[in-house]
Amino acid sequence: VNISILIVAVVIFLLVLHHNFLGLSDFLKRELSNSNPLGLQPIDFIPAVPQRLADERSDKEISVVIAASDERLGGAIAAINSIYRHTRSNVVFHIVTLNDTVDHLRLWLSNTALKNLRYRILNFDPRVLEGKVQVDPQKADTLKPLTFARFYLPSLVPHAEKAIYVDDDIIVQDDILELYNTPLKPGHAAAFSDDCDSTTNKVAVRGAGNQYNYFGFLDYKKETIRKLAMKANTCSFNPGVFVANLTEWKLQNITKQLEKWMALNVAEELYSRTLGGSITTPPLLIVFYKQHSSIDPMWNVRHLGSSAGKRYSPQFVKAAKLLHWNGHFKPWGRTASYAEVWEKWYVPDPTGKFSLIRRHSEAYEAK
Repeated sequence: VNISILIVAVVIFLLVLHHNFLGLSDFLKRELSNSNPLGLQPIDFIPAVPQRLADERSDKEISVVIAASDERLGGAIAAINSIYRHTRSNVVFHIVTLNDTVDHLRLWLSNTALKNLRYRILNFDPRVLEGKVQVDPQKADTLKPLTFARFYLPSLVPHAEKAIYVDDDIIVQDDILELYNTPLKPGHAAAFSDDCDSTTNKVAVRGAGNQYNYFGFLDYKKETIRKLAMKANTCSFNPGVFVANLTEWKLQNITKQLEKWMALNVAEELYSRTLGGSITTPPLLIVFYKQHSSIDPMWNVRHLGSSAGKRYSPQFVKAAKLLHWNGHFKPWGRTASYAEVWEKWYVPDPTGKFSLIRRHSEAYEAK
């Protein structure tokens, strides 16, 4: 009898212990899912495609990552709309923004023709960049933390094997499934559009010369750069549109590599002193030196924002699969070439806030 009682007691004890263990396990899972050391917090997610749209679209799911800052939110909205309207695939938009933009973005998506999008809003915590970005105290407001979101793709889309990243100043004019299917060579974590794939892509930047090779972005007087043995005349590439193999990205720990070169630049000032382009480009050029595949140039027809003049013919612009207004002249705020093409995909802000910003910007430019 005593042995039986002992066995029953042991069984009860084990059952209680097992129950508590399961409870602890669930608690830890919730904690892990609700926290992220990178400060990338999921806020909103619409997981289901409405049935009436599901029948019209293919089963192929495509992850598209785009950053959306408040002052450029109209650009991100137009880019998202152009992608959504041109594809039959199930696109899931991973929209990275800052806390103070979330409500504005959510209203814009839920109260317009974009309400049927599949999307996920993620908050980017700028503190992740501490010690990795050189900030001029007199120009602290010029730091755009969301431009670095592309460095953290595996954290933004943790369950995808592949993703597309696009800047907010683009318009897509073809099915993005074609871009998604860009073949990547074995061992390559990303595919970019090279800057010297044609002479028309060579852009002269005031004080920096031609921004189409490595010399325009890196300081070759620095020993750390020279030791890399990267040829200065190597074609640079544009990181505003690219396809990423996230499995390979994680295997090679690309994010840590990028952070390493960001921190080294803070310590040694490795970027070109006459750098005319984005400060996000140099670390990408180093990490992906001769280790990236190429996308079709028609999927990143760029420099539309480099001047107010028309760089390309109307026929070429119409044939382009993706238009990119990189440069100072954005189609939503300044006089830019082919702004009317962008406006076709712009969805008016239901709050009226972006329209006010746009009119203010146009008034400023007119002064």
